[in-house]
This record gives sequence, structure tokens and C-alpha cells, in this order.
Amino acid sequence: MPDSLAVIERRKRELRAAQRRLRAEAHRLAPEQAYSKAAEIFIAQTPQALLSQNGVVAGYWPLNDEFDPRPLLEMLAGMGARLALPVVDAASGRLLFRAWRPGMALGAAGSGTSGPPATEPLLEPHIVIVPLLAFDRQGHRLGYGGGFYDRTLAILRRDKKCELAVGLGFAAQRVQQVPVNADDMRLDAVLTEQSLIWTGGKPAAPVPTGGDLL
Repeated sequence: MPDSLAVIERRKRELRAAQRRLRAEAHRLAPEQAYSKAAEIFIAQTPQALLSQNGVVAGYWPLNDEFDPRPLLEMLAGMGARLALPVVDAASGRLLFRAWRPGMALGAAGSGTSGPPATEPLLEPHIVIVPLLAFDRQGHRLGYGGGFYDRTLAILRRDKKCELAVGLGFAAQRVQQVPVNADDMRLDAVLTEQSLIWTGGKPAAPVPTGGDLL
């Protein structure tokens, strides 16, 4: 018999507590080049069809001991990608993505995060880079419990706007199995300082270019 929702949520809470401690330790021990190494792995192992277009890549501004995506974002910007960072849309409970460029001044973006000011345009990403507390080989992700990324990815995939959702974390954050329920969105890949794990097979076909939000 499948676990009840209450049991799954309890297991998630317990795993979050353990993974917060583990991630803090992984962050403390990480060599300075860990973040640039992950960026190099992503560029080398992601099909060029996904990277060569003038698409939109949504990252995040790292909070506390989250894996730092900025070296990757800056490398992608140098290849012609447009960048965006998430902001919380309180009305819908999902994330929206505003244009960002390295060096831009940031402001409060909801839930303790930082993001671009409201004067920046909303963009639709074709690649979304996602923070996490834990992941497994199947692409299941343990987040912080707010459900923002799950709701957002569900909408983007329904509307065929996002073709690639990539979790970003330390290799030490991998677990045997993440407890999941029906609303949890699987990742297409997970990037660490050691490898790029394609959870459902490596994509080969080009994807639609993201753009301004209509």
C-alpha cells in the first residue's frame, strides 16, 4: 500500500532537517573551484542545440549555503543566453522570472530571496536551474516545502515553455530515494561539482527559444 500523504510529509520534514546539516557541511568543505567546475561540466555535456540558441536561462540568487549558480550563469551569458532570476508571485503561489544580468542591483524577491527589480521585464525560460536540499537518481528533488518550483514547473511544462529543469547541488546531497507525492515535479537532470546526471535520458532535439512574457 502506498504511503499516505501525512507519512510522506513527515518523511520529507525529517529528511529536510538532515539534509540542511549535510548541505551546510558540504558547502563548508567545497573547494573554491567547485562552482566553476560544475559550470564547465554543464557546458561540455549539454547538447549544443540547447545552448546555441538565444534562449532564456533562469537561475537563482544563492541563499546561505546553496550551491552557487553564478559562474554557470555568467558562462552561459557569454555564449549568448539571456538570464533571469525568480521572484515570488504571492497571488498565484508560483515563481515568475525577471531579466537579470551580472552586476545588476537586486531587491527582495519573496521568501527571503533576492531578485531583479519590478522594472525588469518578465521572461519565459527554456532552461530552469533549481536549488535543492536533496536529489535522487530518478530526478526527484527535495525542496524547502513551499512548493514554488513544483507549481512553476508544472505550469511551464503544461504550456511547453520549459524544456529542461536542472537541479543544482553538491554531490553529497544525493540520497537513495526522495519521498514524493503526486504534485512533485521531476528534474530532467541534476548538476553537481562532479557530474551532470540525466535522469530520463540525454535530450538531443532543439527546444523552443524562451522569450518575453506575453
